[in-house]
Amino acid sequence: MAIVGRPLKPAPASVAPSPRSSPTSSPSLSRALLVLRRLGPAIPGRPLKPTPAKASSLRFPTDPFALPVLIPCDSGRPWTRPRAPDLKTVANRVVANGDKCRAGLLELKSIYLTRLELSPCGYMMASWFLGVVVLAFVEAAQGSRDDRHNNFLEGNGLTHSRSYNFFIKESNHTRLCHEKTILTVNGQFPGPTIYARRGDVVVVNVYNQARTNITLHWHGVNQPRSPWWDGPEYIAQCPIQPGNNFTYKVIFSEEEGTLWWHAHTGMDRATVHGAIIIRPSHGKKYPYRRKPHKEIPIILGEWWKDDIRKVLADAVSTGGDFQPSDANTINGQPGDLFPCSSDDDTFTLPVKHGKIYMLHIINAALTNGLFFAIAGHPLTVVSSDASYTKPFTVDHIFIDAGQTMTVLLKARRRGHSRAGRYYMAARPLATNPQATLDNSTATAVLEYSIHAVRSQPEFPTLPAINDSSAAAAYTARLRSLASKEHPADVPRSVDEHMLVTLAVNEIACAPKEAPCKGPHGNHFAASLNNISFETPHGGDSILGAYYRSALRGVGKKMDLPDNPPSTFNFTADDLPPELALTARAMSVKVLAYGTAVEVVLQGTTILGGDSHPIHLHGFSFYVVGRGLGNFDRHQHPAAGAMYNLVDPPHQNTVSIPKNGWVAIRFRAVNPGVWFMHCHFERHMVWGMETVFIVKDGNTRGAKVMPPPPNMPSC
Repeated sequence: MAIVGRPLKPAPASVAPSPRSSPTSSPSLSRALLVLRRLGPAIPGRPLKPTPAKASSLRFPTDPFALPVLIPCDSGRPWTRPRAPDLKTVANRVVANGDKCRAGLLELKSIYLTRLELSPCGYMMASWFLGVVVLAFVEAAQGSRDDRHNNFLEGNGLTHSRSYNFFIKESNHTRLCHEKTILTVNGQFPGPTIYARRGDVVVVNVYNQARTNITLHWHGVNQPRSPWWDGPEYIAQCPIQPGNNFTYKVIFSEEEGTLWWHAHTGMDRATVHGAIIIRPSHGKKYPYRRKPHKEIPIILGEWWKDDIRKVLADAVSTGGDFQPSDANTINGQPGDLFPCSSDDDTFTLPVKHGKIYMLHIINAALTNGLFFAIAGHPLTVVSSDASYTKPFTVDHIFIDAGQTMTVLLKARRRGHSRAGRYYMAARPLATNPQATLDNSTATAVLEYSIHAVRSQPEFPTLPAINDSSAAAAYTARLRSLASKEHPADVPRSVDEHMLVTLAVNEIACAPKEAPCKGPHGNHFAASLNNISFETPHGGDSILGAYYRSALRGVGKKMDLPDNPPSTFNFTADDLPPELALTARAMSVKVLAYGTAVEVVLQGTTILGGDSHPIHLHGFSFYVVGRGLGNFDRHQHPAAGAMYNLVDPPHQNTVSIPKNGWVAIRFRAVNPGVWFMHCHFERHMVWGMETVFIVKDGNTRGAKVMPPPPNMPSC
């Protein structure tokens, strides 16, 4: 006989982090389930009535974006469902709210025990049993102290918990023979990995224990109708000030694959960042024949010996270029080719022969696109920016700043490495010879677990640092999967066309600053359609001001024009110097809800030209065309080789080639204020950014949600 209600089913074999646990599988949960299995037959009792007369119980939220929480007992609130929840449902809520275990225990007693006609002995036994259930699940949710860390090689499971606590704090880390204090989340660099499924809502409680302001952005998450949780400083929100906290809701509506989160204040994302891994929704599978044995985040980044805030302050105050980083990194480590970086300091990925590994590759670098390869191991690309692609196999990938790729690796020993050790390596692509650049190569090691000999790993072949054609050839192979389960919904007709030029510019120095260290004694700048974006720093964010119909009060507003102010040969070798001058303003483009938009992003050779990874918040878009030279609106859309409206890649960050153009399309069906900017940090700081405002639609489901009550104030 089972205790009343549904029997307690075993939880998933591996778990994702609760507010107090790591993203690793918890041994505590296995022990808890083992205890429950050994309890033997449960206490018999009379079945619950469909509508209990007296209930001190759980309140089930009707909001699909709200997470289940425990209501304190004796609250007098009835269930909003016609029947009582089963024991597993209640226990799962206790797991998700481990700090309320007392309330959870009383809940279980009030739900089940007060409705049973038991003898005193039976009541005591049932009370003991339910206490074991609650305490076991709470212990599993909290995990052991050793479990509470970020481990890149674990964390393949999920539970019903979707809550994380992020403590922004300073901590000391040593790289390149030098210890320095950096900004981190929970003291980790890189930060914790967030695990979710498509359709989930993850709650992230951010506590700012640092000395500076902070915001966080969930890169590539559309946040439907909820721009309040998007994160860019003074665009979507005022920053979280020291000593304060803010709760983000991260809404995974259609994303599936690899994304990432990062700080969106100053250059803090150099160390404040982490991976997001989104699996298919429950009951769905990856569109691959073989399930991966393990999933591993591979985060490519940069390291500065100097304080990153000083790097930013020096560049802004002098008007010159940014100091380049001192090393590129893989999962926070430069690799054993650098001084003071031994094997023990290098990220190592142990693998087993014949197994399939899913690598979630993220370019978190601030200044470079990167080539990445693993010696002796081809990589099969299956996803880009959390959208499935037609699989294709390559020896190396190119991933621009801000982009993500999901690749499958089959562990099969090849090449000449007898000891079973192979380098994985990342090297930058340099497209502007006039710009200062860190040209170092970061390394990590793939190691077969049956081999313990620490011999020199085999090195992969990577394209040359200036091989733009290799990057273009790789990018051209990206195509949407366009299957029945994952269709490509490309806008075939367009309501609004935009041609937006991208340029690195100069602005005259203020008298007290002159002479600046930028070109011609001026200040470096960057622009979209010759407007260098000026971020407001007043009493409200752009989103807050727009929502309260007070947009004029946050800065000098200017409409982003649909075309550049003047037409010239954008990619000519020698352009007149006066074309480099620009002006600052807060540029905004307003779109009606439902508008089908095409934006052609046109590179220019002003001040030498460069490539640009352009990221759009709030949307993934289809990359329908690309080419070199100047875009021709009369020729290129009609040329089949230039435009793809069948299976173009679906991305949130697109790489604009030097001396080239890219056309993107999206439907403006996400109301709110959404940032668009270059993901090279120096270009964004200089002003290569703008804001799209998508107006509300006519129906309730097409309007911006009201702001949460705890929005930070400026």
